[in-house]
Amino acid sequence: MGADENILHGTLAEGGRLDKALAEASGLTRERIKALIGEGRVRLAGRTVSQPSFKAAAGTGWSVEVPAAAPAEALAQDIPLSVVYEDAHLIVIDKPAGLVVHPAAGNLDGTLVNALLHHCAGQLSGIGGVARPGIVHRIDKDTSGLLVVAKTDKAHEGLAVQFADHSIVRAYLALVGGRPLPTAGTVTGAIARSSANRKKMALVEDGRGKHAVTHFRTLEPFSGATLIECRLETGRTHQVRVHMASIGHALLGDPVYGRTPSTLRALLSRLGFSRQALHAAELGFIHPVTGETVHFISSLPDDMRSLIGELRH
Repeated sequence: MGADENILHGTLAEGGRLDKALAEASGLTRERIKALIGEGRVRLAGRTVSQPSFKAAAGTGWSVEVPAAAPAEALAQDIPLSVVYEDAHLIVIDKPAGLVVHPAAGNLDGTLVNALLHHCAGQLSGIGGVARPGIVHRIDKDTSGLLVVAKTDKAHEGLAVQFADHSIVRAYLALVGGRPLPTAGTVTGAIARSSANRKKMALVEDGRGKHAVTHFRTLEPFSGATLIECRLETGRTHQVRVHMASIGHALLGDPVYGRTPSTLRALLSRLGFSRQALHAAELGFIHPVTGETVHFISSLPDDMRSLIGELRH
């Protein structure tokens, strides 16, 4: 096994077809298991297995060698960017909803990284590796707003420290269903990958996930919805979406963590609003090279402003 490979192992809880039983036991997809079996990376009771349809008995020990991902180097692509700030060390982008941050399975090009490689002529920090050059943090594909990217390793390291110690200033504007009461508060709860759905994050018991804290306050109440501001102490995957859903006020349009109130579904459909109503509106940090305090504000994008305009009527 190479240094960057990972071996999963355990005992089968259920018997039957090996690919199905291993998918249940390992958390990998059945197709991924089949591919790994074909590569000779799956062992049952210490012996390499070559057939996904092999009938395995419950209680049998298994191991799966999962090779490290080796993504191809991202290509530079001429994709328009909204640049809020740029110097020799870093660049701040106002990302539109719908733009994926970095290449991954299913989105190998057309991403923010592809656009940055073109805009910066390849001058991005290499710490994130070939798949994520310059990427210190990210926001979801369908979330709009501010994102800082490192152009040099020194900037990357300095920004990473600030993200790790939670000194970065980050505020989001969100439209949620209902009216939070109290009108302001703090949601605290560890977040981890959902055991029921690997594409979702979930609140979990302390000690299992990553500590997460979101402070929210009401900015404007409407009939059936509320515009809120969320300030993040931590920056976990889907944090605002998970935390607000956990207190009964999921984001409007969120396809994963909550259902939009029935009274508002027709409005969202009429406006063609088909994303979570979340915008990264504020970003502040200490410039990792100059030591200057920098602070950026992004106005709400047109789709969220249109939605708010309709909610006011």
